[in-house]
Amino acid sequence: MRINFNVPPYTGKELDYIKECVEAQKICGDGKYTALDNEWIEKKTGVKKALLTTSCTHATEMSAILAGIKEGDEVIMPSFTFVSTANAFVLRGAKVVFVDIRPDTMNIDENLIEQAITPKTKAIVPVHYAGVGCEMDTIMDIAKRHNLFVIEDAAQGVMSTYKGRALGSIGDFGNFSFHETKNYSMGEGGALLLRDETYADNAIIIREKGTNRTLYNLGKVDKYSWIMPGSSYLPSEMNAAYLYAQLQLADEINDARLDHWNRYYEALRPLAEKGLIELPYVPEECVHNGHMFYIKCKDVEERTGLINYLKSNDILPASHYVPLHSSKAGMKYSEFRGEDKYTTKESLRLLRLPMYYKLTNEDLDEVVMRVKEYYKFN
Repeated sequence: MRINFNVPPYTGKELDYIKECVEAQKICGDGKYTALDNEWIEKKTGVKKALLTTSCTHATEMSAILAGIKEGDEVIMPSFTFVSTANAFVLRGAKVVFVDIRPDTMNIDENLIEQAITPKTKAIVPVHYAGVGCEMDTIMDIAKRHNLFVIEDAAQGVMSTYKGRALGSIGDFGNFSFHETKNYSMGEGGALLLRDETYADNAIIIREKGTNRTLYNLGKVDKYSWIMPGSSYLPSEMNAAYLYAQLQLADEINDARLDHWNRYYEALRPLAEKGLIELPYVPEECVHNGHMFYIKCKDVEERTGLINYLKSNDILPASHYVPLHSSKAGMKYSEFRGEDKYTTKESLRLLRLPMYYKLTNEDLDEVVMRVKEYYKFN
């Protein structure tokens, strides 16, 4: 396509930093750039400890292990999310319990969580869709009263805030993604954020195959051995180097994406005012990061028509998640509690438009023009 849905971010320093790793003969993890990435996340979010991981999926798996999720437990989350959000807990033997979303933000409806809690419930997993924060004060209050863990899926939320607090830093554990499709990328990668430092040593051990190798290298223990079950969640130093080039320009990338987001919003506002489409909603207490720009069509038929029209003009849009509870695995490992009033209906209307760091105004304006053409709006 001439105008792609996504182009991975690139700043120009990535190859220099990777070359430095190769020449220093340090290409496995936990080197200079892994440390710099961890420090950047800790400083930017205020968490006690951040650990770069091989993916947000793996960061979520680590969160599940740290929270002690086991067979028979229940974990509450929205069905409108990526499969990794659920997989991390299913792999631990837990049952996933879905509740409906809010149609305005596409986030979990905080008012439906409490009625889904049972004596088996162990954690709540809010997903910050499009980098727009869930209603975290309410969620944290529910968790405190019921003695539950809160594990934030902030895959799309790097640089976003809720009431001045960084997404991923509010719950017990937070998970970032640095996948190719995210605002800041290392190809495949993520990070685990720990609000409470008492989990740090166990997290480090889990991340290093269940061994205390990292603690040994830091001089915290005098022997290196197998301590507990773990896995290989430590990314290559070359991936970490690629990411650091972007974190150095995080504000510039964030500002560019917000400019794109605002340009879309203002250009498409007339269609929304005519009732032809719906635009994204950002609550007053949230600051988002321009991760995506989506519109909502009248129904799935209209959306399909718009997708085909944009593709015929060399523009690649994208729909998003098929709700997990309707999938084959979802039917086996999960339960939807309460009414699916919005999850399925809203997912069928949502369409994401091209959005990336170096999207030009000319290309963005053409996307807008083609959307208006489809709706015969001048």
